[in-house]
Amino acid sequence: MSAARRHAHTSIQPIRWGDMDAMGHVNNTVYFRFMEQTRIEWFFALEGDRGGYTSGVGPVIVNASCTFERPLVYPGDVEVRMSIGERGRSSFESYYELDCRGERYAHGAARIVWIDVATGKSVPLPASIAQLVPARDGSTGGGHR
Repeated sequence: MSAARRHAHTSIQPIRWGDMDAMGHVNNTVYFRFMEQTRIEWFFALEGDRGGYTSGVGPVIVNASCTFERPLVYPGDVEVRMSIGERGRSSFESYYELDCRGERYAHGAARIVWIDVATGKSVPLPASIAQLVPARDGSTGGGHR
């Protein structure tokens, strides 16, 4: 875990009846959707209509995790807070806190890598992203490590 995290985006998302499974709580895959929606909202807020892909490069997730602290149930709204952590040359860490009714229900993480869409190979983070994400030494700026 990185101590150098900064808040990036907060999203409020409704729990839908169809998010529930046979066990009577929100299915575990939906937690990943809550995190994904928050991440996509952040990308579109930064990149506008492009969402990061019209230039032929963009973000992909190379791993994701979620720790389920308690089961979400309908009805309710989930507040998902996304923070960004350390960056490397082509990637950075993202972290998520999922709260409902003022209590923590889950937390997760995902490593985001920028790739050339045509080749599938990693490319340096765009300066617009790199300047927002702390480097491993805690500094910010457009330079790549």
